[in-house]
Amino acid sequence: MFYFCYMRYTIYSLAIIFTVAITNVQAQQKWDLRKCVDYALSNNISIKQTDVQAKIAAVQYKQSKENIYPSVAFGGNTSFNSGLHQDPTTFSLITQSYLAAGLQLQASAQIFNWYSKQNTIAANHWQAEAAKASTDKLKDDISLTIANNYLQILLSKEQEKIAAVQLQQSKAQYDNTKKLVDAGSLPELNATELEAQVEMDSANYIAAKGNVEQNILVLKSNMNFDAATPFEVDEPPIELIPIEKIADLQPDAVYTLALANLPQQRVNDFKLKAAQKNAEVAKAGMYPSFSAFLNLGSAYNSIGQIITGVTYNNTAVGSVTVGGQDYSVYAPQPFYTTGKQGFFKQVNSNFGQSVGISLNVPIFSGGSLRSNWEISKLNIRTTELQKESDNQTLKQNIYQAYNAAIVALEKFTASKKSVDASQRSYDFAEKRYNVGMLSTIELITDQNSLLSAKLQYVQNQFDYVFKMKVLEFYKGQGLKL
Repeated sequence: MFYFCYMRYTIYSLAIIFTVAITNVQAQQKWDLRKCVDYALSNNISIKQTDVQAKIAAVQYKQSKENIYPSVAFGGNTSFNSGLHQDPTTFSLITQSYLAAGLQLQASAQIFNWYSKQNTIAANHWQAEAAKASTDKLKDDISLTIANNYLQILLSKEQEKIAAVQLQQSKAQYDNTKKLVDAGSLPELNATELEAQVEMDSANYIAAKGNVEQNILVLKSNMNFDAATPFEVDEPPIELIPIEKIADLQPDAVYTLALANLPQQRVNDFKLKAAQKNAEVAKAGMYPSFSAFLNLGSAYNSIGQIITGVTYNNTAVGSVTVGGQDYSVYAPQPFYTTGKQGFFKQVNSNFGQSVGISLNVPIFSGGSLRSNWEISKLNIRTTELQKESDNQTLKQNIYQAYNAAIVALEKFTASKKSVDASQRSYDFAEKRYNVGMLSTIELITDQNSLLSAKLQYVQNQFDYVFKMKVLEFYKGQGLKL
């Protein structure tokens, strides 16, 4: 007993140690963008749901292929009968009670149905391909979402760093000013104004840290990652994220590649082909079809009899007169002896077969067959219009993405110049403040202007990178991470 308790304690201890070790490993490892995207593609709930639908479509396609083979069914029945019944073996009416059994094997196969089954197979094939392409589209959308979440985290971290530097700088100015105030070189107002600035910068820093955590939670949610598990992203310099040249992403060229590569366009193509095949199936339903059938069966009756022997006795059957003399005429009459026939012998002796060809001609069906055909043709037109609409939307989105990338690039370039100008202005203001030629309020104003310029620069830089990633995404060749 002690041994088993000791082993159980050991197993529990090892399990706890193993769990803690895994948690520590997850806490220590850093997640880069590729790793985040791969994890999301494997664990995102929406992708799993779409993948299940794709598997259902694949099963339906497989079933339609197997439907071309003949159908075969075997059946049996047994019953106790009393009163007036028809003998299942002799088909005569009897009133005896008996136990009956029957066996049937049936097979049927369509010989010609105007290619209905072949077109059904083709339609289900294209539906299965459309379902797979839908999964690919969702994966692309999730990848782009994860990339945006990841960049938002990097942006908020940069903003946190800028806020931290601003806070340190304000604290240093406050400490220096406080010493001058204590020495009587500056009025108390200067220190009070800088103290207020320190408090405001502290609030900005806390808010920036909160934005980082909030953006991490958003990323975890889209990855279907446990919110309670430690998570730290890798922080590559934004300059190292690969970006194609804007000159290589002209909207016309991108649109041509998008039509050939994006999953949504493949979805529309596959659905259109499926709709065309379904129309052929509906049309075939209005024409005659030929089928072949085969039936094998046998029956058993518990009171079934079989002749076990026969004897003959001479029995008078009449008389004849010869020469005025009457003579009796005798003939041998058979007398049969019977016995019960066994199950397998009855099944063998009662075995019957039938084979033939059937013709099915739809004459009147309440207009449903023709209506199905008309609706299927309208479904083709609906799918064509959806494809045309999606292509137009795609083209508009590409041109808008290109224009947004151009604007983002210009804003990014302008904000860099703004940071340089604000930095020079602040440097001059700090020098003038140190020699008493500038008020504290003016120094704080220049400092806040520099902070605003840096934050705007970082915002524009990340916005430009993401806008370029969106434009690259439309090429349908995957994200360069």
